[in-house]
Amino acid sequence: MPNLNDLRRKAKNLLFIDIETAACVGSFEELDERMQEIWHKKAAHLKNEETATTADLFFQRAAIYAEFGKVICIGVGVLHWDTNDQMSFRVKTLDHPDERTLLNDFKQLVEKYPDDQLTLCAHNGKEFDFPYLCRRMLINELELPRSLQFSGKKPWEILHQDTLEMWKFGDYKNYTPLDLLAALFKIPSSKSDISGQDVTRVYYEEKDLARICRYCREDVVVLAQLYLRLLGFPLISESSIIRVS
Repeated sequence: MPNLNDLRRKAKNLLFIDIETAACVGSFEELDERMQEIWHKKAAHLKNEETATTADLFFQRAAIYAEFGKVICIGVGVLHWDTNDQMSFRVKTLDHPDERTLLNDFKQLVEKYPDDQLTLCAHNGKEFDFPYLCRRMLINELELPRSLQFSGKKPWEILHQDTLEMWKFGDYKNYTPLDLLAALFKIPSSKSDISGQDVTRVYYEEKDLARICRYCREDVVVLAQLYLRLLGFPLISESSIIRVS
């Protein structure tokens, strides 16, 4: 049986996160000349896989590259236990129209945790969320918080968890999306009407950041549920999930 006390100890400084990203500007034409030229070179490689124009590829794909995208929303969640040992989960989103302000808000949040004790958990976080946040912080001239300073650290010195890595069990050949694992473990889906591919469009064309934030919060809920199932614990009941807008 999994050890509940061990989970409570880990959860003390455990923060579940998910980031939503969009293209850095609303269209390819809004890039300065230098960045347009660099994207042209990148798009030449992408066109080997797709037939879209350079401008269309920017709108469709720029969000996944920290050099051409930006963070527009960060979902964060924490596990709690009450005096009766009942577990609950609290999730909220950080957002701001100015990316630097948003990243600085997140930086201040993680710096409230004791030095070198915070554990971030994300799905594919070690390949996407964590490096993306670091790169965008540096681009925005923000000093990295200690919890995201990886340079010179050995792998076992980095506390952060990745549910994709947990699922791989050392296998590096395949990517398994969060929604597939949620289906396998009977975790209720977010029931969102958008996906990650829709975020740039919803952000720039519909200007509906609130909708993106709702989608992000639900992904954090699914992430936490998956983490618990991978450790052998039951799911958190819906009535024990507290969503903060």
